[in-house]
Amino acid sequence: MIWDIQKECMDREELSQLQLERLQSTIHRVYRNVPFYRRVFDKNGIDPDGFGSLEDISKIPFTTKADLRENYPYGLFAVPLREVVRIHTSSGTTGMPIVVGYTKNDLKIWTELVARVLTSGGITKDDVIQIAFNYGLFTGAFGFHYGAEKIGASVIPVSIENPKKQIKILQDYKTTALISTPSYALLIANTLIEMGINPNSLYLKFGLFGAEPWSERMRQEIEEKLKITATDNYGLSEIMGPGVAGECLQKKGLHIQEDHFYFEIIDPQTLQPVKEGEVGELVITTLTKEAFPVLRFRTGDLTRFISGECACGRTFRRIDRIMGRTDDMIIIRGLKIFPSQIEAILHEIQGRQPNYQIVLERNEGIDQITIMLEITEEIFSDMMKEQTQLISKIKERIASELGLPINIKLVEKRSFEKRGEKIKRVIDIR
Repeated sequence: MIWDIQKECMDREELSQLQLERLQSTIHRVYRNVPFYRRVFDKNGIDPDGFGSLEDISKIPFTTKADLRENYPYGLFAVPLREVVRIHTSSGTTGMPIVVGYTKNDLKIWTELVARVLTSGGITKDDVIQIAFNYGLFTGAFGFHYGAEKIGASVIPVSIENPKKQIKILQDYKTTALISTPSYALLIANTLIEMGINPNSLYLKFGLFGAEPWSERMRQEIEEKLKITATDNYGLSEIMGPGVAGECLQKKGLHIQEDHFYFEIIDPQTLQPVKEGEVGELVITTLTKEAFPVLRFRTGDLTRFISGECACGRTFRRIDRIMGRTDDMIIIRGLKIFPSQIEAILHEIQGRQPNYQIVLERNEGIDQITIMLEITEEIFSDMMKEQTQLISKIKERIASELGLPINIKLVEKRSFEKRGEKIKRVIDIR
């Protein structure tokens, strides 16, 4: 079986040769069949036959989301539309959607790579998997659905429902694995507590969560409240969907599928490779995609390579959990701040995973930042003095650690509830 661990234990020399051969094949395919890439190559004097090593990939300019949107809907397809058997779009909430296509072979590979991720996360043919992603143009639900069926597990395609219905199905259908965004899993967990249901009464053992950045503290909270083992996974529609990378049960980084993708990490400002272990922007080149191959795609996601071998035995390299996005980086009053830094402070002060949004405004020429913070009903019902103390404590910690004055606005519980969709953390209206 291609998702067997042996397929993820290739010798580095053998892997490099495989990557080079697949890169060369992909470059020739896009040069022949994708006008956009042919123009890029010709404009920059790039010879499609001039790639004798993986390092030569640096000759190719980066592909951006703007490039993908400008070729909407089918401009970057490398095969005739009659060979495309599936169409999805990116899950982005702003701008023109990015349309991606799949051939029959693309779907086969996608299914097998998701099966790898599921297996590394502890899933077997004996599991009952509840998929709480939206079934639609978003790739998440379908990717996990077919990967789970490939393994032979039972699939419950619940899609997006209210948390109480999710819990009812968890109970009645004896679900053993939950697949969703981490924020939605936490919403289910908190609803379970509100309903007075003991999580030990469920059959749930595993949770595979992705599609948004989440912290180690959030993992610990989900695991404690649902009594499960929670692993992280990573994918994006522009590349394939879920299955690009996933954690094993060691939970020490996400194994990247190097036999089907080539990974780089660059400084998002200088566009040069970062040093080993440094945080930067993840760049991915597809090596086996037929319908929608992309070269050096800037994902906008921030991570780092993790050195050393993993105790699970897999030899594919690992990346750290996604720490945020380059477009979520807040530059205000000369400071560079990421939402994850603010989230860590809120988590420590509140003692639980915070639900929040960061709003950036400009008042009389001065940039201002306001944190919209969901708060418990208990705090809302307590005396104004306690609310004031909480706000002051948060302001003082952020000012001390980040050097930034902020405003805090308390909002009611579930003000940002998205029913399984991604929550936009930064709203910039400057």
